[in-house]
Amino acid sequence: MSSLENFLPAFLEEVVGDRFGRYSKYIIQDRAIPDVRDGLKPVQRRILYAMYDSGNTPDKPYRKSAKTVGDVMGNYHPHGDSSIYEGMVRMAQPWKMGHVLVDGHGNWGSQDDDPAAAMRYTEARLSPIAMELLRDIEKRTVPFKDNFDNTAMEPVVLPSRFPNLLVNGVSGISAGFATEIPPHNLREVIDACIAVMEKPDLPMEQIRTYVKGPDFPTGGIIMGEEGIREAYETGRGRIYIRSKTEIETLRGGKQQIVITEIPYQVVKSRLVTAMENIRLEKKVDGIAEVRDESGRNGLRIVVELKKDADAQGILAYLLKKTDLQVNYNFNMVAIVNKAPRQLGLKQMIDAYIAHQREVVTFRTQFELEKLEDRAHVLEGLVKALNILDEVIAAIKASKNRQDAQNNLQWMFGFTERQADSILTLQLYRLTNLEITSLQKELEDIRKKIATLRGILESDKKLIAVIRKELTEIRDKYGVDRRSEIQGEVEELKVNLEVLVAQEEVLVTLSHEGYIKRTSMLSFTRSGGERDSSGVKEGDYIRQVFDVDTLQNLLIFTQRGQYFLLPVHQIPEFKWKENGTAIVNVIPMAKEDRIVSVIPVKSFDAPGESLVFVTKRGQVKRTDLKDYETKRSGAVAACKVADGDEIIGVKLSHNRQDILLVTKQGMAIRFAENEVNAMGRVSAGVKGIQLKDEDEVVAALWVEGEEGEILVVSDLGYGKRTLLLDYPVQSRGGKGVQTFEFKEGKRVKPNGTRLAGGFHSKEPLELLAVTKEGTLHSFSSEDAPLADRKSIGKQLVPVDKKDELVDLLEK
Repeated sequence: MSSLENFLPAFLEEVVGDRFGRYSKYIIQDRAIPDVRDGLKPVQRRILYAMYDSGNTPDKPYRKSAKTVGDVMGNYHPHGDSSIYEGMVRMAQPWKMGHVLVDGHGNWGSQDDDPAAAMRYTEARLSPIAMELLRDIEKRTVPFKDNFDNTAMEPVVLPSRFPNLLVNGVSGISAGFATEIPPHNLREVIDACIAVMEKPDLPMEQIRTYVKGPDFPTGGIIMGEEGIREAYETGRGRIYIRSKTEIETLRGGKQQIVITEIPYQVVKSRLVTAMENIRLEKKVDGIAEVRDESGRNGLRIVVELKKDADAQGILAYLLKKTDLQVNYNFNMVAIVNKAPRQLGLKQMIDAYIAHQREVVTFRTQFELEKLEDRAHVLEGLVKALNILDEVIAAIKASKNRQDAQNNLQWMFGFTERQADSILTLQLYRLTNLEITSLQKELEDIRKKIATLRGILESDKKLIAVIRKELTEIRDKYGVDRRSEIQGEVEELKVNLEVLVAQEEVLVTLSHEGYIKRTSMLSFTRSGGERDSSGVKEGDYIRQVFDVDTLQNLLIFTQRGQYFLLPVHQIPEFKWKENGTAIVNVIPMAKEDRIVSVIPVKSFDAPGESLVFVTKRGQVKRTDLKDYETKRSGAVAACKVADGDEIIGVKLSHNRQDILLVTKQGMAIRFAENEVNAMGRVSAGVKGIQLKDEDEVVAALWVEGEEGEILVVSDLGYGKRTLLLDYPVQSRGGKGVQTFEFKEGKRVKPNGTRLAGGFHSKEPLELLAVTKEGTLHSFSSEDAPLADRKSIGKQLVPVDKKDELVDLLEK
């Protein structure tokens, strides 16, 4: 078996784990995460160094981007040209970088997410501030390493003479790590660095007096002091960025919202499209037009409003529903000693200061070596000029250059370096003036050497040098803060009036549970008759509500649950149409049944409460405000015992009496205020003491002594009795008799139970529904006025085997 065929077994998990581990290491260290010292990803560092190395600097003309990309790809970055050019484009876009590092010429894209022109068309050179990142790189300040094919050297890190990581920020995603560091204000960050250098244990509270928070190149308003503090301490935190807006008033009472700054990394064209879609889909009533008026004078988006539109309300809606306000999550991860770490502000500043100490120390050592070499040469020249004649004689007597160099070394004690410089001395340097200048140069160099040695020996002097150079950069390149900081996060509340046009409508609910909303225009066109509403065959309208689209309906079921249904969410139908089953609008259980629907304009109305009455005679009162909810599903409204159910709910002001009528012809009247207000899910108190098999069939609200009480039996017999015949009692009693049932073989029966009761001050038009489904209309005036215990008169013709099952007001 040849060595080529000698296969070794390998486990897939091990192979994949090993390969993915190597890939992850590469992605994290060499692609997506920046170095904490210069704040650059490898591709950015290579672009800047390639431009510097080829002399593509701010003092020279622009050069084609393709040439730079080619240099980077051929010498340092063996990857696709698109990834290199994209990195270059980002460094040239002022809406992404606080201080651009590439000075671009041509089309470099826009805030509308337009792409830059191809690299063969655009030109670029280093920006002036990018030179500060590279300053002193030739003075052995940073380590270099071999490039990918060992043909050149590239820097491991740039000297970065300003804290670029914080100033320009960064965002990147790698394997298992992501980073999101926002841009900051150059002046603030440098001031903080200087303060920490002078007092290394400076607490975060004091650093925060210098660095107030991020400073985005696109401006905007930053909200969330707490999020900034948390991010600076731990490396993670959340803030909100809000656009800078103003409401302008135009002629004719119209208003417009003008947006001049948008959040960082938000694409302007998409934002404008999102606002235009809100206008087209009429999610908000009141937007007339959305225009992008941005140009040479800067960003300007105008949202023109219709007359009398609620500008503040529409602005709140746009902030909530579009990228006019966004949240920004800090995730400050950078490479520290070849490994990714999550860093707080202090740790970043400390790492930058440590880097600058190294840079300035290495630069000082490099300059010191150069000056010491020059001083050594000058000392030799000065010494030679003092004994010029002997030196010339020795040179003349020598056979050749090498012999002359050797003679100078052993005769006068010159070093090899000094002897070489004496032999290359030009004759004009022997003039008096030149001799003086050499001595002066030597004195100056000795002073500089003393200064440099002082820097290397004293940490205080080293810090002073760093501080001086940082201050110069701050004064030269510093800009005023662009983002405004607001401590509190302002909660966005969108009023319903903004979302829904106020309109008077009719809402109908049928016996079988069909609901619809109809505009007054459709109602009028259909003849304007309330009795003519469309229903399915065999169905009938139970209730009609005159409401407007800004109101809500509270829908209560017999099992003690309720739903809050905004009127504008009820599907719209024509008056003659049937509507839709209510289960399509609210998630009501099939076996449950609606017992009451109450329109509500405001839940804050003082003194308003809801009173619940159950079949078993329980009564409960709860403040209306307890029923305000944001939930669209079922919410508990009242505790209902087993075998019991709610028969009705009424909106009350707690100033009337409640009169309960039972199936077996009993009635009790008691003051409503005897029922104390209770919690939403309580069961209530006893309203009437019932006999076995008896139950409450009607709950009436009465006041004073005016009016009559009408009761109707299951066989259609009814009578009216004056309200003053019903004395006010304490709740919980047996009550008084309100109807007498005829009994006996030869007597025509008047019913076995009461079907319902009504309180009337004016004549009532009523509708009776029988078990067989026949409908009968009658007036309360048809019923005789009689005593409480009378037997009544037949008001509704009911067949032998039929009976009344429903009674309602028309």
